[in-house]
Amino acid sequence: MLMVYFISDFFEEQDCVLGMVGRPVSLPCFYPELSTFANFSVEWRRDDEVLLRAEWEEDGVVGEWSTESAAISADAALTGNLSLELPTVDPKEDQSYYSLFIISGENQSAPLCTVCLKIAASFSPPLLQREEAEREDETAFLCHSSGGFPEPAVYWLINDTEEPPEGSVRTLAASLPDSRLYNVTSHLMVNISKDSRVSCIIQNLSMNQTLTSTSYGVRGSPPVSRASKAMWIFSTALCVVVGVMVIAGVAYQIHLDRISKRKKDEYNRKHLKRGYKRRHLYREETVAMKPEPEETDV
Repeated sequence: MLMVYFISDFFEEQDCVLGMVGRPVSLPCFYPELSTFANFSVEWRRDDEVLLRAEWEEDGVVGEWSTESAAISADAALTGNLSLELPTVDPKEDQSYYSLFIISGENQSAPLCTVCLKIAASFSPPLLQREEAEREDETAFLCHSSGGFPEPAVYWLINDTEEPPEGSVRTLAASLPDSRLYNVTSHLMVNISKDSRVSCIIQNLSMNQTLTSTSYGVRGSPPVSRASKAMWIFSTALCVVVGVMVIAGVAYQIHLDRISKRKKDEYNRKHLKRGYKRRHLYREETVAMKPEPEETDV
């Protein structure tokens, strides 16, 4: 008969294990007294669903069956390490509970280990845009973030401390059918001065993640913005200078090509003229050396 050593004294409530979507995770469970048992099996369950079942006899493991490619250590009976290894985490629920049971014959233990698994995925840094509203006395802001889990909390702040008026914020979080990850879009319509700072805050409570994006007013641009503007001006000026240098270089090369061609044409003309003179002198000398015909009396 299976003796149950663990009910409430052995179990201590633990904080949830954080599993990141798409990554492996290990759910810890250790029971050193397992080596004293013979001909038994263990089951890992999520709620009432059996994820893994492994059977042992005195000479070793008889068989192992699992879903979702879940696994435990092959020498678990010797080491007492019954931790459940999940190769990947999918966003099904925000939080799930996994329990391990020992079964011997018709006897089943109380949950030997109960582990809470909290599932999360990081959101992208929020993209914040300031837009002109239909009414001249209002300003519109659009904040978007994607790829996170579970559904986040979205906050707006004006000048770092003030909350927007009630009814000025509309937020929509949509879960993608394939991945179940969330995309969130929030709109703010508010009457503020043009130099006010507006911040959009995306908060993922499951992983204690807070992402903030701030839109600075006309006169309140931070040093980073000024540096970015200066860098843009410098890059533009550099491109202009390089362009002028390239054009000057091409023009100078064309000038050199023209000079070279003119010199080559002059050389060819002189060479042809000298050749003509030589041929003309040759003809005159030939004529001069040619004997005159003798006159004969008929």
